[in-house]
Amino acid sequence: MDMDTIDYEGVFTSALPFILDALTSILIAVIVYFVGKWVINFTLKALNKVFAKYDIDPSLTSFLNSFLKGFLYVVLILIILSTVGVEVTAFIAVLGAAGLAVGLALQGSLANFAGGILILVFKPFKVGDTIEAQGTLGSVENIAILYTTVRNFDNKVVTIPNGALANNSIVNLSIKPTRRVEMAVGVAYGTDLKKTRQVILDTLKKDDRILPDPAPAVYFTNFGDNSLDLSVRCWANADDLWPVFWDNMETIKESLEAHDIEVPFPQRDLHHFFPEGKPEIKG
Repeated sequence: MDMDTIDYEGVFTSALPFILDALTSILIAVIVYFVGKWVINFTLKALNKVFAKYDIDPSLTSFLNSFLKGFLYVVLILIILSTVGVEVTAFIAVLGAAGLAVGLALQGSLANFAGGILILVFKPFKVGDTIEAQGTLGSVENIAILYTTVRNFDNKVVTIPNGALANNSIVNLSIKPTRRVEMAVGVAYGTDLKKTRQVILDTLKKDDRILPDPAPAVYFTNFGDNSLDLSVRCWANADDLWPVFWDNMETIKESLEAHDIEVPFPQRDLHHFFPEGKPEIKG
């Protein structure tokens, strides 16, 4: 072809609409990118203020920020591709199928993940609290997204899935500043219960760790096999619970013995019945 015969003006005129469309799409994509980036940053800042207002756990705040930022940027990229004329339906279908496959493969982990978010948001317990859950009694050492670690009182560390924690009962022994101390005391049959009650109450008054309100009380609870059973109840600060229990169990025993109140021990009376008469004992 003779270069002199090429109609450059015609070629340019024919290509101009496509060039203008491409430049327009690129310009719109750039505008959408910067506007979308501003919207994402504004949204994340607003969420951070909400997290700070409701005192959301820092580890959960960091995770949610990263997750939301990644998700919003994926949405922004899909919007930009759609703006420049790229068909994104196939991408969305692939992402949906991949999400479903991952969800089915990680079903248990996702339950733990959801449980971790619920625990970190609603805070039924915090690090340092003593809890009883899933057959474990101990102090909470760490709350992660998937698992919570608890150290029990013989120094074993137990890892509990957050899904199980969030969907079952949790007893928090540290959430209240005071706890009730309950001691079981038995005295012999025939003992004066009024005298016994007064001796125990006088003993409890000597312990400054026992709170005056609610006042200590002693209740007769049961006719036991070998004893009259009493329930001694008083209140103390949560940190003093076990020291008050151990010290007063010993002190109450000593006080009862000092007042000649018998603390019984298991015993049996055997009665031998002879239907044909008692046999003679030959010496």
